[in-house]
Amino acid sequence: VQLQASGGGSVQAGDPLRLSCVASGLPFGTYALAWFRQASGEEREYVAAISRRGTAQYFANFVKGRFAISRDDAKNTMYLQMNSLRPKDTAVYYCAATRSGNTLYYSRETEYDIWGQGTLVTVSS
Repeated sequence: VQLQASGGGSVQAGDPLRLSCVASGLPFGTYALAWFRQASGEEREYVAAISRRGTAQYFANFVKGRFAISRDDAKNTMYLQMNSLRPKDTAVYYCAATRSGNTLYYSRETEYDIWGQGTLVTVSS
């Protein structure tokens, strides 16, 4: 069972970037998925989540209107489209998966039992 995040890089403020998270070894469609991020010296924080089958999406307040989360179950892949990036968005971004259907807890790290290795996003001003 593995999640592989990719797509990170160095961009300028205002640029877009799309992250991908490819899953292997798990029944992808039965998992809800999320992105978290961790800036240097700070705790990991919730960014966005998407329900099983992609029927609902959830976002942290600081990314609403700028980021979009989606999934392609045929490709076992989740995406995070990030627009209007800011220097404060600089962080390592992690994808995570959970079998839980309890949407109330999707922002909690403890809800997720499968994690990817992270991909670094650096936004310069």
